Amino acid sequence: MTTGWNLDNSYARLPGKFFTRLNPTPVRTPKLILLNDALADSLGFNAAELKSADNVAVFAGNRLPEGAAPLAQAYAAHQFGHFTMLGDGRALLLGEQITPQGERVDIQLKGSGRTPYSRGGDGRAALGPMLREYIISEAMHGLGIPTTRSLAVVTTGEAVIRQTELPGAILTRVAASHIRVGTFQYVANWGTVEDIKTLADYTLQRHYPDIEPSPDCYLELLKAVVRRQAALIAKWQLTGFIHGVMNTDNMAISGETIDYGPCAFMDVYDPSTVFSSIDRQGRYAYANQPPIAAWNLARLADALLPLLHSNEAQALRLAEDVISGFQKLYQSTWLAGMRAKLGLFNEEAADETLVANLLTMMEKYRADYTNTFRLLTLGMHEDAGMMQTTDFAHWRDSWRARLGRQQQAEDKWRQLMKDNNPAVIPRNHRVEEALASAVEYADYRGINRLLAVLAKPYAYTPEQAEYAALPVPSTVPYQTFCGT
Repeated sequence: MTTGWNLDNSYARLPGKFFTRLNPTPVRTPKLILLNDALADSLGFNAAELKSADNVAVFAGNRLPEGAAPLAQAYAAHQFGHFTMLGDGRALLLGEQITPQGERVDIQLKGSGRTPYSRGGDGRAALGPMLREYIISEAMHGLGIPTTRSLAVVTTGEAVIRQTELPGAILTRVAASHIRVGTFQYVANWGTVEDIKTLADYTLQRHYPDIEPSPDCYLELLKAVVRRQAALIAKWQLTGFIHGVMNTDNMAISGETIDYGPCAFMDVYDPSTVFSSIDRQGRYAYANQPPIAAWNLARLADALLPLLHSNEAQALRLAEDVISGFQKLYQSTWLAGMRAKLGLFNEEAADETLVANLLTMMEKYRADYTNTFRLLTLGMHEDAGMMQTTDFAHWRDSWRARLGRQQQAEDKWRQLMKDNNPAVIPRNHRVEEALASAVEYADYRGINRLLAVLAKPYAYTPEQAEYAALPVPSTVPYQTFCGT
């Protein structure tokens, strides 16, 4: 029985300056910890065969599957607003799996050893952050948010040194591609106009094949990326997701969420929420994610300017027009999502005020973001807190009146709310509990239970109630770390 590897290497056929060919660095004693059977099946793999010693060796970088042409991609980035040269410092693209549906997806090893872009790092990854990416990326998939996904995690039998000695691991990541805003920035800064065109043409063919070749196709590419990012960021905001490090190398041209470092989901609703230990100024706070996305997209536009028009001033005007439209696209998508979260099928001019009043009240009373909408969906009230206040009673009357002005019966709008308000998210304390058991005691039962619950976040099953519970109050702010 074959495993199902079906690799192509279209990225490797681009100019050599876009990447460095390199094999993974073998590890001592690889052991498979997690395998995403459902994802494996959808990619055309035989999940049982992937658990064989030969394929565990592939996930560890000790063996290359047939058709692999491993490489580290070069890219640049604005990191916290400062431009720098980067690249895959601890990851290698094995190749592109062609699925039974004819789709092309990257298969990447993360934590596979040093590359020319490691910048003094060891090229390795610790087990905790790789498990964290697996959990959060799969939770995002369950929530219906475009995302890279996690196929497997293996331990390496080797330690990595961060602040302390930690068990090493390698994550196998699946992505529509790893082309980033930073990829275009790299080519624009260290390549030629012809190189930019080559990358843009490749991106159009791979991700936006509906855009016909024409003098305006690169402007249409920019518009398409802006639309996808507006939709993506709206989904982040609607679920309370905070990426943590929205540098330009962490914005995928495909419109997927990529690079799960210091990310987390918000508990108490507070637009200024920051989890990342390195974001001391709040640049990537929850409320700042939409404007930062627009800023990142402007950097993509900068890179594409030579392709937009032969006249530099005209190219700049065209780019500015596209970028200035991001906010309207984002706002309309977000408001439509908020209407769905409140069970509203039609549109009224005062809907934005209704939503704003609820969010203002949630911030005032420090209400939990996810559970507020969950309770509204179920028609339940908190025993204490915001839902016992006069402010909420007044808002609820306005909401009920608004619901009464639409044709759909209660069972219909309740179902709309269930379809758009998750009963569970990867609560930070639950994620940390599961990670601690796995890393400290090699006990993966907590992770497997959590993954099962998060796979269907809109199911509203009795088993999910336990995972909707809030953490014990703490005076210490929750922090996440990059784990590099």
